Amino acid sequence: MSHEQEQGVQGVTVKDEKRALCCLATLPQLDSDREFLYFLPLLFWTVMHSLGSNSPMKTYLPRVHEIDRKWYLVDAEERVLGRLASRIASVLMGKEKPCYTAFLDTGDFLIVINADKVKLTGNKWEKKIYYSHSGYPGGLKQIRARELLDKHPEQLMKLAVKGMLPKNKLGRRMFKKLKVYAGSDHPHQAQKPEPLVLGED
Repeated sequence: MSHEQEQGVQGVTVKDEKRALCCLATLPQLDSDREFLYFLPLLFWTVMHSLGSNSPMKTYLPRVHEIDRKWYLVDAEERVLGRLASRIASVLMGKEKPCYTAFLDTGDFLIVINADKVKLTGNKWEKKIYYSHSGYPGGLKQIRARELLDKHPEQLMKLAVKGMLPKNKLGRRMFKKLKVYAGSDHPHQAQKPEPLVLGED
């Protein structure tokens, strides 16, 4: 089959459709079996198009009740904060599933334990500063990463993951599926979480 014939089979144009209709009327008069095999996909597409049937390559869109959500458990001990947060955000968004849809929440629930034993590279413990503002004049507050870990160790992980999620209602809904705990205990034993496989840092 030549290059032009391959293009005709893959991308059917109006010209190809007219040729197929003509071929349908003169089907017994084809010169060889090879010519018949070339026009067979065009004939099939023409018949399906005339009947108004749906294309077999229609994009699958999962329904809300069809989305299977699992519970995963992650141990953050001696894990680099940024690398771990990027993997957590990917699981929360559902990017690792074949049914991933950008405007739907297809992600899973995720439990993070030992958030107080997370690791930062370089001098980030002293140089990385988190800012917050009350909205009033002079209401700017700042805190270093080391101080934030001592006061609120869960916030360090939550802020890192939240910054990697969409900044809209969908992102806030995804963020609610994240459960972070400073110690090794969590109250979600009833959900039977599975350990999430992580790569080496």
